[in-house]
Amino acid sequence: MAQQRIDEEAQRVEQGMTRRAVLRTLGIGVGGFVVWPSLSSEAAEALAIVQRTQAPATLEFLTAAQYETVGILSEAIIPADDHSPGAKAARVADYIDLLLAESDADTQKNWTEGLAALDKSSEQRHGAPFAKVSAAQAGELLTEISKNESAPESMLEKFFVATKDATIRGYYTSEIGIHEELEYKGNQYLPEFVGCTHPEHGYKDPKAQ
Repeated sequence: MAQQRIDEEAQRVEQGMTRRAVLRTLGIGVGGFVVWPSLSSEAAEALAIVQRTQAPATLEFLTAAQYETVGILSEAIIPADDHSPGAKAARVADYIDLLLAESDADTQKNWTEGLAALDKSSEQRHGAPFAKVSAAQAGELLTEISKNESAPESMLEKFFVATKDATIRGYYTSEIGIHEELEYKGNQYLPEFVGCTHPEHGYKDPKAQ
């Protein structure tokens, strides 16, 4: 029931039916670069166990090196703060691994090539793959490839938008994202969806408009 309510409210958000502009970056077109599926019930159950127990990753699609890179990238997109843990603690990399395992071949190919392009760009700029550079160097690269987020053109730009989309979806459907970040209290009526209010995730404060 709780997950159903979250899914329904997220859909209303994307359709513009709530007053708060929540997760506006979701659904941005990336020219067919990826088409993310919904996780199967089996994958969702396996992910919930991993998130709850913090068990070691059992990878279905990613290599260990790719998993490390995705973990660092997703944490850069949604880092831990004083309010709640970030994408790493929410096991977003595990979510993306399962998402890719259940994606079509084109999505797998395009996304994997995008990840390789991220490492190549990092090596050209900083002499090391993305997972091995400093936080400042990683931030510099991500700032560059996110400049055209509303209308991505290059492979790297499309890869970033697709991965950010998956990261946000994975985080805000995790127990950490729902109960700690969104402060969802369970099966009680919510007159308004308590959504993400991070400006970097697309939220715009209506009071400032």
